[in-house]
Amino acid sequence: MIELDKVAVSFGDRTLFSDVSLILPPGSFHFLTGPSGSGKTTLIRLCSMEMQPNSGQVQLLGKTVSGLSQNNVSAMRQRLGVVHQDSRFIDHLSVAENVALPAAVTGKTGRHTEYQLEELLAWVGLAGQAKNLPPELSGGERQRAALARAVMLSPDVLLADEPTGNVDWDMSIHILELLIELNKLGKTVLCATHDLNLIRQAKSRVSAKVLRLHGGAIEIAGAGL
Repeated sequence: MIELDKVAVSFGDRTLFSDVSLILPPGSFHFLTGPSGSGKTTLIRLCSMEMQPNSGQVQLLGKTVSGLSQNNVSAMRQRLGVVHQDSRFIDHLSVAENVALPAAVTGKTGRHTEYQLEELLAWVGLAGQAKNLPPELSGGERQRAALARAVMLSPDVLLADEPTGNVDWDMSIHILELLIELNKLGKTVLCATHDLNLIRQAKSRVSAKVLRLHGGAIEIAGAGL
């Protein structure tokens, strides 16, 4: 589903990655961890086509990203769901309207989409907040709404950047359960997190691998996590 081949990323005179290679097979579940500033968000942005590496190649769903036309990039993004750290809601739109935005942008409207929206809001436990505005939501509610929006188009791949970073433990477990459920439905999941306790909790319930970023390189973490 996702393949990085000898990828390097630099910002000015600072090299963040050098010669990073990675393969995430279809239906896999990976956690991405590492110290603050190690590049977790940058790696998520590479996988979501929000940025290009300075060198090396990124392949998504069997296609090399650098060779895609703008139309093909737009089509590919419909197969990716992304949960950003900052949620990126439009505050004057309701929760339901924010969650439905991917469908509205792609012109996928109608009764089936409305039913899917209702199902998604119920799935993340926000049916009662559908008409609320984003500023009225708690941190956990915002993260669950962001997750619902990310899967509105039934993507093949879900990329989540610190989805439990600003919520309590109980809500972290709830969000983790939603991610595990998506993975069991066949979705490829890459979740960046600094929470090692959350990773340990997940590894007892799903076949997840842990990738660690450190010193510009990426490695598979040991079984001790």
